[in-house]
Amino acid sequence: MKISRITLLALATVALAIGLGTNAYAFHSGGVAECSGCHSMHSPYPGGSSLLIGSDKSATCLSCHQQAGLVTPSSYHISTADADMPVGTAPLQRTPGGDFGWLKKTYTWAGRGTPPPTETETGASHGHNIIAGASETGTYNYVIDPDNPAAPGGTYPSANLGCTSCHDPHGKARRLADGTVVSSGLPIVGSGSYTNSALPVAGSKAVGAYRILAGPGYVTDGVTFEGVPAAIAPSTYNVTEALNQVKVAYGRSTAAGNVPWSQWCGECHGDMHYDNGSKYVHPTDNALGTTIFNNYNAYKKSGDLTGVQASSFSSLTPFFYNIADYEALKTKTGAAAPTFAGPDSGSDRVDCLSCHRAHASGWEFALRWNPEYEMLTDANGAYFNGSFGGRGHSTAEVQAAYYDRPATVFSVSQRSLCNKCHVKD
Repeated sequence: MKISRITLLALATVALAIGLGTNAYAFHSGGVAECSGCHSMHSPYPGGSSLLIGSDKSATCLSCHQQAGLVTPSSYHISTADADMPVGTAPLQRTPGGDFGWLKKTYTWAGRGTPPPTETETGASHGHNIIAGASETGTYNYVIDPDNPAAPGGTYPSANLGCTSCHDPHGKARRLADGTVVSSGLPIVGSGSYTNSALPVAGSKAVGAYRILAGPGYVTDGVTFEGVPAAIAPSTYNVTEALNQVKVAYGRSTAAGNVPWSQWCGECHGDMHYDNGSKYVHPTDNALGTTIFNNYNAYKKSGDLTGVQASSFSSLTPFFYNIADYEALKTKTGAAAPTFAGPDSGSDRVDCLSCHRAHASGWEFALRWNPEYEMLTDANGAYFNGSFGGRGHSTAEVQAAYYDRPATVFSVSQRSLCNKCHVKD
C-alpha cells in the first residue's frame, strides 16, 4: 500500500510537470486533486491527522511543492530543500509569490557605529512562517514565527499558519461565465489561473479560482473569507528573470464572490492597510491617479525619467489593473519578454502585492526589494552585499533576491524602488 501511494505521488508530479498550465493533466485542475494524492486510507503519515500523507497540512503540500536536488527553478515548486541552500547560497525558486526557503536565511553583519554593532535580520522576518514538518518525500523544518504570536495587524494565530490558511486544498471556489464566484454548483473543468486556462461556459462549466485561493465562505481558524481576488498568470511563471520578466496581471473585481486583493489579505491583516481609518498608512486598492500613473510610466531608474507606458512594467513593482474581465486580463500578462506595458490609466491600482511577495522574499517583510537601506546599488553600479546595504547577504543571494535581474537595469546609486511611483530620488 505504501509503495502504491508513493507511485501515485510520482505520477501526480509527472502530471504537473507536463501539464501545469493545461486543463487535462494538472494535478489540481483548478479544484480538488485526486484524494489519494494527499490522503492515504491505510498508511497515512504517522502521528498526522485526517489521513494525510504528511505530518501536517503544509508538509502534505510540500511533498509535491518542494523537490530536493533541483538545479533550476521549476514550475509549481515554492520551497527549496535545506541541503540545496547552504550558507551563502540562495533559495532556488523564482515564482511570483517567492520561495519559502528565505524563511531559513538569517543574516548578521557589522552595522554602523564605533565599535560597529552586530545587526541581525532573521529568516522569520522574510515572509509568512508556514509550519511544515515532514512527509515520506522529505523533511521541511518550517516552524512557528518566533516574533509574532498572531498575524501582524490581525488575530490569526501564528501557531496554525500553513498553506491551507490561504489556499483551499479542496478548491471549491469556482468562477462562472458571468464572472461571479461561488463555492458549489457547476463542475470545475480546469484551472482559472493561466493564460491558457479553459473558459467557463454559462449553465454548464466553471473554472477554478486563481491559485485555488480561499473563496467565499472558506473558514480557517476563525477567519471567514468573503471572496477571491482576480489575477491571471502566464503558464510559464517560475523562471529566472536575468534577461526577461514575468508579468502576472493582477486585476480587481467586486462581482459576487470576488473581492479586491487588499480586502482578501485584510481578512488576516486588517489593521495594516485595508479598511483602517485610524492610522496614517499606505493606501491599498486606491487608484493611482494622474501623478502616480505618469511617474510609474516615466520612471526607469534613478535619474532617468525617459520611460514610456509601452515598456514601463517592472515585476519588482507590479500594479493592479482596474479590470474585472479575466479574458481581458489574459491579454495583459506574459513571460519571456524583457519589457511589458505599464498601467493603462490612473484608474489602475496599488495593492499589497505591489510591494510584497505572497510567500517570502530575500528581504524583510517579504518585500520585493531591500527596504532597509537607502540604495540598491553603489556608486559603481554594483549591488551592495555583506554589511550595510547588503545586510549580510552574499552576492549570489542579493542577485537571487532580485530574481537575477542584473544590477545594470538600475542606475549607479539606485535609490529605493518606492521611487517607481513617488520619484523622490
